[in-house]
Formats: sequence, C-alpha cells, structure tokens
Amino acid sequence: MDISFLGGPRPQRGVGVVAPFDFALDRELWRWVPDEVSLHLTRTPYVPVEVSLDLARLVSEHETLSDGVHTLTAIAPEVVAYACTSGSFVGGIAGERAMCEAMTRAGAVPSVTTSGALLEALTELGVRRVALVTPYTVSVTRALEQYVAEAGVTVSGCAFMGLTRHIWKVPYRDVADMARRAVGRRPVDALFISCTNLPTYDVIPQLEAELRIPVLSANQVTMWAALRRVGTRAVGPYQALIDPAARIDPATPSGPVLPDVPDVPEQEQQ
Repeated sequence: MDISFLGGPRPQRGVGVVAPFDFALDRELWRWVPDEVSLHLTRTPYVPVEVSLDLARLVSEHETLSDGVHTLTAIAPEVVAYACTSGSFVGGIAGERAMCEAMTRAGAVPSVTTSGALLEALTELGVRRVALVTPYTVSVTRALEQYVAEAGVTVSGCAFMGLTRHIWKVPYRDVADMARRAVGRRPVDALFISCTNLPTYDVIPQLEAELRIPVLSANQVTMWAALRRVGTRAVGPYQALIDPAARIDPATPSGPVLPDVPDVPEQEQQ
C-alpha cells in the first residue's frame, strides 16, 4: 500500500532536559509540549541525600550539569533546560546565571533553569508581590524567598510542607490547600508553586479561577521558557502564563475572594 501521501514524519524539534536523579514527573512535562516538539530527558547521578540545601548543591554542580548536557548533544536539542527549582536557586541569581553559562558551553545551545524561568515569568506578568508554596523544609524555603527577594520581588505570603522525600506523591488537594494558606487575603500579584517534583498541571487553572491571580509552577515555567527559546509556545488549559487571554483584566478587582485565613505560625505550616 502506498503511504507516501502521509508525507511524514514531521521534522522533530528537540528540547533537552537535565533533571535530578529523583525526578518522577516526566509525564507532566510532556503535557505542556506541542506535538512538533520532543523532550529528551537525562538525570544527574544518584546520591544518597534527602531533599535539602546539600542535595540542591550536589545536583547543580557545573561538572554534573555539563555531563548531563553532553549526553544530549548527539540528538541535537535546540535548547537545554535544567528542571530543578532548588538546584537553580541555591546559589542565588549569580549562581543561576553561571549554571546557564556552564550548560551553554557544554552543549552550544541556549540554556534555561527552572529558577531563571521563574524570574522571567514574573517579569512577563509584571509581578511585584508573590506568594510561595513549597514542599520543602524551612531552610530550603527560606533560600527560595531570598532568591526571589534578590530579584526585587516581595514575598507576601508563604506556606511549606517540610518534606524531604517522595514529593511527587503529594495529591492536588494538598497543593490547593497550601496555595490558599499562602495567599490568604494578602495583596498578591501571583502565586508560585515550587519544585519540579510537585504535581501541579491540573490544579493551575482551578486555582487561577478561585484566587483570581496568575498561578505559576516549577514545571510550567520551565517548559514555557524553554519553548520560548525555540520560537514556539507551551500548550495547556487556560492559564495566565501561556495564554494572555487568561490574564486578569487590570480593571477587575484582583486578589482572592476567600474567608479570612489567620496567619499560621511557621512551625504549624507544615
């Protein structure tokens, strides 16, 4: 049978992804990717360390990143993304920029990191006050707050889970509860849900509808920024970052319409 009429396969466009060894949400990354783009993932070597600042430093060493990028060069991706939030904010803004430079040298292609993509997204949306949700311990959460503050963005609220392992098993219900706690009735321009191992894809549109602010997540901003580098757009259900039509009209009163949520002492937020 003559199948020449199919004319395919279509030319493949590749996005390389370097992820930590414990990354478990490959499928979630794919959900933001248009049909003509393929993801090519590689992981950093295993180390017997729980989620912590020490782990963040280990999985973001320049030699480790370069080795990861080298494993992708044979398939010629057009951009390389480092998919780890803590690993890319642990060294501050200067550290994140140095990571991108190291990856670009290793692969001769543009490079992005999750935390760099976060700042890019905050700028895109004009965010000056952000609420944070993290699955991390207090020390890792504070490092994220410092990174965001270094970029000139005010952290208006924060809630964290205190987890050191199995973050990909957190259900959407818990993510949504933490989001409501972080935002409360504070003046907030956007919410960021940290950690590429925390599932967020399906909860983003629902939280945006409820809270009436843009909701960003680690995997979302990573894919959005990487795909921008290759001249295409992320796909997904109605969400402010990837669909300008979903952005709240400036004339519309912003902020969540929720009952008062009392501030929770830091140790109780876990």
